[in-house]
Order: sequence, then structure tokens, then C-alpha cells
Amino acid sequence: MNKRSFIIHLLDNIESYICRFLLATFVTLLFAQILSRELFQYSIPWGEELATYMFVWFAYFGASHAAKMAAHNRVSFQFKLFPKIVATISEAIADLIWLAFNLYFVYLSYDFVFNRMNTFWKSQTMGIPMKYFYLILPIAFTLMSIRVIQVNYLKLVKGVDIRDPDLDEMENLKDTLAGSDTAESHSASQQTKSNKE
Repeated sequence: MNKRSFIIHLLDNIESYICRFLLATFVTLLFAQILSRELFQYSIPWGEELATYMFVWFAYFGASHAAKMAAHNRVSFQFKLFPKIVATISEAIADLIWLAFNLYFVYLSYDFVFNRMNTFWKSQTMGIPMKYFYLILPIAFTLMSIRVIQVNYLKLVKGVDIRDPDLDEMENLKDTLAGSDTAESHSASQQTKSNKE
């Protein structure tokens, strides 16, 4: 893997890597906090606050990662009654509305963090300016906007069928169950034939 493809791969999966790091770190931090309280009767003063902010960042990066995977919840059962083009156009319009909301929220959150937030507002136990924790808002909604554009480009221009991973898993499960049902009915019919003989 050359340097360019490594960087492209890293950027394409940045939310996933950040989520993994944040999850591992805040779970470890909370575990250390519990051990510290139970074994040494000492509480890490900044531990819970940092874990809370890390969880919030984890949730926002996770939302961006879900947008990349086209895994956000959608009500789409009604499209099964119509031709595929109706679902494609309706989802594209819904994504345009979603993109407009995201970009508007990027503007609002950027304005809040850099222009309206009191610079003396700091976190209670760590003493870090709160603007650094609120930076997740413009970052996450910018990334989500990029991912919405990316998914629609792949679907509408490149013709790639990007599907919710849970939907694929459900279809695989249905196929597996259908296969086992077929095998059971086949063995039952074989059993019936052998009983008649």
C-alpha cells in the first residue's frame, strides 16, 4: 500500500478510527474510576467529566460514520409499492433537505463556538475552555455533510448500491433461515417416505 492510498484509506475511515479510540479511552477511564473508588476510596476528579465529553464526541463522530454507511434510520417501506426510481428520487430529495439542515447547523454552531460563547466559560473540574468541547458541533456536521454528498455521489453518479449494513444482515439471516427451513422440510419428507416403506 503506497502512501497516497494509505492517506485516502485513513481519511475515508477517519470517523471509525476516532470512534474506536474514543470508546476504548472513555470505557478504560470509567473502569479506572470505578476501581479507584472501590479499591482506594479515591475518585479521579476529572475522570467522569472527561469521559462524558468523550462520549459526546463519540456519538457525533458515530453519526457521521453512520451517514457514510447510509445507516441512518429511514422510513422506506412505502417505496416497495413503487418503481425503484421513486425511492431513488425521494431519498435524494430527503438527503438534500438533510444536507441543507447540516450546513445551516454548521453555520450556527461555528457562530456559537467562535463568536457568541463566553471565553471565560470553562469545564468544572479540568478548567479547559468549553469552546474546545463544543468544537465537535461544527466538525461533526461538516463531516456528516461531506458523507451525505459522498453517499449520494456513489449512488446516483457511480451506480454503487450502498445499503444499510443492518438490512444486509437481515437479508442474510432470512436466507439462512429459509435454507434451514428447506432442509428441514426435505428431511421431513424423506422421513415420511421411509416411514411409509
